[in-house]
Amino acid sequence: VQLQASGGGLVQAGGSLRLSCAASGRTSSTYVTGWFRQAPGKEREFVSAISTSEIDYVDSVKGRFTISRDNAKNTVYMQMNSLKPEDTAVYYCAASTWLRGASGGLREYAYDYWGQGTLVTVSS
Repeated sequence: VQLQASGGGLVQAGGSLRLSCAASGRTSSTYVTGWFRQAPGKEREFVSAISTSEIDYVDSVKGRFTISRDNAKNTVYMQMNSLKPEDTAVYYCAASTWLRGASGGLREYAYDYWGQGTLVTVSS
């Protein structure tokens, strides 16, 4: 499975961006897709995850970010609204071939495949 993350960029606080994670290869083997982010000088952290029946978010993005999937396009999206400077980070998508529920996707070890990061910069 190969993952391609895109959609990052520079936006002012309060603005919006939509990230995409396009999967190719044996996509039928993936069950949960997650988004993580890593801000400068900080550890990578969980942001959101989606399975066929569950969605989960870190508390800091609830109500602002929305994760969704288009199975026909093998793509997972994350709509990010009301962006804040503290959302500035490199965002990574990841896929798991063994998790069944999004609630189990909070830890990096749950994922088998990772995409390259896409940089999101939110200016104040």
